[in-house]
Amino acid sequence: MSLSIFGFRALWSPYLILSLIIILGLYFMLTVVYRKRFKNSEPLKKVQAIQFTGSIIILYVIKGSPIDLLGHILFSVHMIQMAVLYLILPPIMMTGIPNWVWQSFINLPIIRPIFHFFTKPLIALILFNGLFSFYHVPIIFDTVKMNETLHVTYTAVLFIYAVFMWWPLVNKLPDQYQLNGLKKMGYVFAGGILLTPACALIIFADTPLYQTYADASSWLQSMSLCVPTGTLSNLNLSGPQLFTDMPVVEDQQLGGVVMKIIQEIVYGILLGQIFFQWFKKEQKDSDRINEEALKAFQNSKIHEPRPIK
Repeated sequence: MSLSIFGFRALWSPYLILSLIIILGLYFMLTVVYRKRFKNSEPLKKVQAIQFTGSIIILYVIKGSPIDLLGHILFSVHMIQMAVLYLILPPIMMTGIPNWVWQSFINLPIIRPIFHFFTKPLIALILFNGLFSFYHVPIIFDTVKMNETLHVTYTAVLFIYAVFMWWPLVNKLPDQYQLNGLKKMGYVFAGGILLTPACALIIFADTPLYQTYADASSWLQSMSLCVPTGTLSNLNLSGPQLFTDMPVVEDQQLGGVVMKIIQEIVYGILLGQIFFQWFKKEQKDSDRINEEALKAFQNSKIHEPRPIK
């Protein structure tokens, strides 16, 4: 059966695309039109504009296109959404925001203590991975998926904690604590380990864990989050099996595998970048130290008293 039966609004989320266009417009107004009103502001770089615009496009594709609808039918697609939304999107969006904007935001009296606390590496790692794992506990997952307010709230909160988790890796503000190369590598390794139990629970389960993908009535209730109630009530649907031949357990296991593979790819690329940046910095420092030592040795030779003949 085709997804087109759910209608244009469910497939393309016009309200979301309108909201994202407004956000993008506000971004350019802040960073270009009204930039000079902020102290220490700098011109927007082309790469930053591309990164932020790209992140908005990715956000729409993941949460506003037919992929979002498909994510309510296939658990594996839902896990792809989760991986992109929390492991790929945040660093792209964050690096697209100029440092002076971050500085102005973080220095707000209300924000500063909160941001300082939740971006501490250990706290950020534990809270994000804890919330992610907590979300995939079956009873919690099904409850959230069947309630629009809970779903929107949990998604937003988890994204905020993903930003906190990514901050120690992308932060370049001079007055903010920054991890060095080896600590960054340890941070990434720890993140990969902490996410493993949730993926393992899903991969090795041999029975359906989530009623919103296995039970027809629960599935229909979860579908109401992205399909207008009027449209859904006019359709005679018996469950997600109408749209896929994949068994529920296989789809569930595939979802866990896909999530772990995407995480390994993202973290692997990140580790490579961190290692080469660290190695390059160490090489420069080593060259500088050798150069200074050579100059000091040469100067000592020049000022060395000559023996009297």
